[in-house]
Amino acid sequence: MPSKKNSEEYLRIPQWLRVKLPSGRTFNDTASLLADLNLNTVCQNAKCPNTWDCFSRKVATFLIMGFVCTRNCAFCNITSGDIDPLDMDEPRRVSEAVSRLKLKYTVITSVTRDDLPDGGAAHYAETITRIRTDHPDCAVEVLIPDFQGNLEALKTVIAARPNVINHNVETSPDLYSEIRPQADYKQSLELLRRVKDLSDGIPAKSGLMVGLGETDEQVYKVINDLAEINCDIVTIGQYMRPSTDHPAVKRYVEPKVFDEYAKYGKSLGIKHMFCAPLVRSSYNAAESFDKL
Repeated sequence: MPSKKNSEEYLRIPQWLRVKLPSGRTFNDTASLLADLNLNTVCQNAKCPNTWDCFSRKVATFLIMGFVCTRNCAFCNITSGDIDPLDMDEPRRVSEAVSRLKLKYTVITSVTRDDLPDGGAAHYAETITRIRTDHPDCAVEVLIPDFQGNLEALKTVIAARPNVINHNVETSPDLYSEIRPQADYKQSLELLRRVKDLSDGIPAKSGLMVGLGETDEQVYKVINDLAEINCDIVTIGQYMRPSTDHPAVKRYVEPKVFDEYAKYGKSLGIKHMFCAPLVRSSYNAAESFDKL
């Protein structure tokens, strides 16, 4: 019989979070293509629950600048440790993957590289520019780190003209000391505000997870903060524990509550709220962009 402690820590996964695995060869073909090009994806490295669905539709979110992060956020499955030098051929290989997957919308994210003076902003810009040059009809969304508040780094990304700039606040600021101890909530909001002020029309996007110990009131406060800096797209999804080494899920939020989050955000003027248990910031990103 499980102990009282274990029964409290391990909540039963509800039916609405159970993922049906698709059949067919496309999933394996996508995974093989990415392996052949020696490319990382946040889908695989972060153990995203939507990987089966996305790979089976020949969609992936590219993880650039390696697979090891200089930070160690409690919720994240990305490895933290010794960092490799930048792979200067990576932008070319990402562009080749875009070609081979026939993508019309590409999402690029990265590990956080606090070891680099610009946080990797120039590498982002090179990747965006390479895709734009090779595939002028392909839209590009980037999910960037905070660059430690470096304004010039953000300007470098903006100058490459991605179609969407995403930066996730991830959770309530009240949980940052526990969940994101190396990040700063106000700094993240400031980055998003600067995207709106400096980019001449590039949509700003952000997202957060629920189930880490926040209250609904705290979620509404984050939505309100994002509305105040004119964030265009907000995604909210259920936190799912990648392993027993990660924080336990504190609650599973029912789908109807996600609908209430979306309704509230829209009432504040946020253009698109994408809120559901299996939503992730890069999941169905093209559809979110289209709805703008």
